[in-house]
Amino acid sequence: MGSEGFQQSEPRLCKNGCGFFGTAATVDLCSKCYRDLRIKEEQAVSDKTPMEKLVGDFMSIKTRVSSSAAAVGAVTGVESVSKAAAKRCSSCNKKVGLLGFQCRCGVTFCGAHRYPEEHDCKFDLKAAGKAAIARENPVVKADKVVRF
Repeated sequence: MGSEGFQQSEPRLCKNGCGFFGTAATVDLCSKCYRDLRIKEEQAVSDKTPMEKLVGDFMSIKTRVSSSAAAVGAVTGVESVSKAAAKRCSSCNKKVGLLGFQCRCGVTFCGAHRYPEEHDCKFDLKAAGKAAIARENPVVKADKVVRF
């Protein structure tokens, strides 16, 4: 009873020299050193991923904001307002601070000018409502029934 087809190899010591035996499956490392190596590799990969993800998220948000501002400007005919002007009422130039009211036309107003009638808003509420209803409720038309 021999083991002619199977060759036993001598146990090899761990590459790190910790005194335990390693195997070929664990790249000649013992189980503890192999686990530590895997953890270091996973941390290196995960350290890159959040930063790349953060940069990607920032760029997608930036493009969404710029495209939505362009869409609002195209629908209403109102150009985008700078950040410095957003801290003051567009009608009376009063400082609004944190309590400024953002109108649908994209402009910031104080409490006295927050209503569309007060600041002669050019935003078309009727067209925006129709577009929202059309977008949320598509037309559903059934096929004709064949009579025989």
